[in-house]
Amino acid sequence: MVNITKSKFDFFGLANIINEHKGQRKKIFLLSVNELKKKYKGAALGSIWALIKPTFTLFILWFAFTIGIRVSGTVKYHGHEFARFVFMLTGYVPWFFISENIIGGSRCIRQNRQFVTKLSFPVSNIMTFTSLSTLYVHVMLCGIMYVVLLLFGHGPSLYNLQYFYYCPLMFLFFLVLSWATAPLSAFSKDFENLVNSIITGLFWVSGIFWNTYDIDNIWIKRIMYFNPINYFVNGYRKCFLYNELIFDSNYTTETIAFYVEFLLLILIGAHYYKKLRKILPDVL
Repeated sequence: MVNITKSKFDFFGLANIINEHKGQRKKIFLLSVNELKKKYKGAALGSIWALIKPTFTLFILWFAFTIGIRVSGTVKYHGHEFARFVFMLTGYVPWFFISENIIGGSRCIRQNRQFVTKLSFPVSNIMTFTSLSTLYVHVMLCGIMYVVLLLFGHGPSLYNLQYFYYCPLMFLFFLVLSWATAPLSAFSKDFENLVNSIITGLFWVSGIFWNTYDIDNIWIKRIMYFNPINYFVNGYRKCFLYNELIFDSNYTTETIAFYVEFLLLILIGAHYYKKLRKILPDVL
């Protein structure tokens, strides 16, 4: 009876991924730190560049929309007005993490092929330490964002604690996405190029710079609920700007849609990983 249950469960490959992570916490942590260092190897400032790039972009946004394009005014939400810069700030910070994970997650197996071809290494750990290295930068960037928000008069608030729900969930969601995209990109360079091509489009349809809750057409508004990037961007704004609860009844459709997608993504990602894992060494 136990064996039958296990075989059915492992049809999706989830048990295999879980087993590959057992006893690997210290190794994953060390590799995630090394991944961050490797990315900026040869630069005088080293891993500090991981913070300089997004921080400089945030400065440009502040300058453009506070000093330059002052006619942009404010963003309205439920009778409240928010400076456009702080509105975009709370969207850009999660977006930077999301975009880095989508692109880096799809490339990670190809970029770490030595672990697949030359060593007996649990391949799913590659996706984990790659995503983890991006998480370090995100947490530090969130610290900078929070200080800026405080200077603009937003917070502190108990609603800010909801960050500890959205941040880990966002990490898990895009880690699971890489279970499918990383093996597929290892097999096809065209798939990796496709991922790179759609990033710009995702940026503009995901409410980073605009309010998806402000759409007049009810059907388009509901369709936007099925964009998981919106879920996290709006979630960060609920934490730091809107002061709304995670499971507010006004957004029941959005919450249900996200968790259905997340469950499907876990099953699809684990299945693709299991299906492609064994033949990865031959391809690479």
